[in-house]
Amino acid sequence: MLDSVVSGMISIRLFARHTYMNAYYLIRDIRVPVGSAEPSLVLIAAQHLSCTVEQIVSVKIAKRSLDARKRDQIRYLYQLEVELVSPLAEPLPSDTKRLTCSTFLIDKPEPLKHSVSQAAHIVVVGSGPAGLFATLALAEAGIKTTLIERGKPVETRMRDIGQLRSKGSLDPESNVCFGEGGAGTYTDGKLYTRIKHPFLRWVMQQFVRFGAPTDILVDAHPHLGTDKLMRIIQNLRARLIEVDVDILFETKVDDLLIHQDQVVGVRLHDDREINATHVVLAIGHSARDTLTSLFKAGLRMEAKPFAVGFRAEHPQALINQSQFGKYAQEASLGAADYRLSFQAHTGSGTRGVYSFCMCPGGFIVPTPTEPGHMVVNGMSNANRSARFANSGIVVQVEPQDMKRHGIPANPLMGIQFQRELESICFNAVSSPYAAPAMRIGDFLRKKATAKLAPSDFRPAVEAHDLHDLFPQWLIEPISQGIKKFGQQIRGYDSNDGNLFAIESRSSSPIRIPRNDDLQSSSFTGLYPVGEGAGYAGGIVSAAVDGLKAAESIIQALR
Repeated sequence: MLDSVVSGMISIRLFARHTYMNAYYLIRDIRVPVGSAEPSLVLIAAQHLSCTVEQIVSVKIAKRSLDARKRDQIRYLYQLEVELVSPLAEPLPSDTKRLTCSTFLIDKPEPLKHSVSQAAHIVVVGSGPAGLFATLALAEAGIKTTLIERGKPVETRMRDIGQLRSKGSLDPESNVCFGEGGAGTYTDGKLYTRIKHPFLRWVMQQFVRFGAPTDILVDAHPHLGTDKLMRIIQNLRARLIEVDVDILFETKVDDLLIHQDQVVGVRLHDDREINATHVVLAIGHSARDTLTSLFKAGLRMEAKPFAVGFRAEHPQALINQSQFGKYAQEASLGAADYRLSFQAHTGSGTRGVYSFCMCPGGFIVPTPTEPGHMVVNGMSNANRSARFANSGIVVQVEPQDMKRHGIPANPLMGIQFQRELESICFNAVSSPYAAPAMRIGDFLRKKATAKLAPSDFRPAVEAHDLHDLFPQWLIEPISQGIKKFGQQIRGYDSNDGNLFAIESRSSSPIRIPRNDDLQSSSFTGLYPVGEGAGYAGGIVSAAVDGLKAAESIIQALR
């Protein structure tokens, strides 16, 4: 008899007597065709393990993904964690393994459990994922923590973004990149990451703790959407206040306080000083003014590879038809996504071209942080119901490329290159923060016209020959990549879609060197973390990096 069914079969628990002999098994590669009746996971587990239903204590979905490689036979793939009243006789089926314990019983990671009695004060600069999760771990360990954010709370920040989209009015301190939650708040809310780390599952559990659906614990490519992320961040803020975190919004850090090569606090834009035993630097990839001032103050930095390009927008129906085929109208599948990559061969060498931050059922938004510069990115809400799909199509840029381009070699050369391209794009149009755009087919044929495919971009979009905005060594590999992508997704290279300029904030162009304990190699007491320091590439990887810094600080204080 079933006791409960939680969140779409994530946990099915039966009445059974628990003993110390209970055993756990992971069954891989359970295949369920799309459109078929809802499967009985208990019966599937019993059949696979050659046991009776009465032997099963619980069945939990450990992972769920969609296999659309064969468009005429799309199916769901499940991994099931099964708890039995006693171990099975060996050998196990080839796609089953014995677990030492239930992966669903993971508590807070051991290094973060300890309370710290030693007097300490930690300053965390930046309230993106790295800063928020570092603050949460430190404060819940009982450490006095101050969180400093140059932007505004998430609610006010949304109104400022609305002013940019409706009126072309930019607030340099409150926008898609600056403010509570960081740049990831106003994207698709993707939680997928390739990193492997013990903190990973705890990060996902905290999202659920503060309001995310439990599905993110099992989906292979989980996402939240901007609308849900905003509420989650508000709930996380309430918890930080509950554990006595001082949160300073609209407060910019200009400099570090340094004594004998040790960071002992920060100096604010209004010349106030805040003393600290440790400083976590989680400023994100767009705080160019802060990075510049810290570089001048002696903080070591290195130029690193990054990527720039355009943002491609297509009708979502076109992507659905190509990816799902005869299942394109299947409501349960939602909006189709894609991940594309290609190695382009040009006169300047081989370059990676790839899709970035793909937003199904979303929309393109202006994301500048400086007056006179234009940048675009993509976002979508949880239901991904908008009529367009969009994705960055970017090409790899190396430090030697920028030197050949004429930029003097220095750690901040990537920022200079980004600014140069963003300024060109801003000046290419007639109204502030309009996006220069070109139909994709016209771009490939090098045929500039005044016509654009339909788009919902705001505040405005203007037809412009994008070949005039980028150097040829970037244009050529992007063109090669899009032609290849058109072979993989029918219609991708047609005039049904537009390219928008410029996608330039895919990752940080600098890295701040640090030691094994995550302290800066320049100054003790300083922990550079997240995307801005060059050590993460998304919401979850940045959150994990912030937790790693918190772990190091907790161990040091113990």
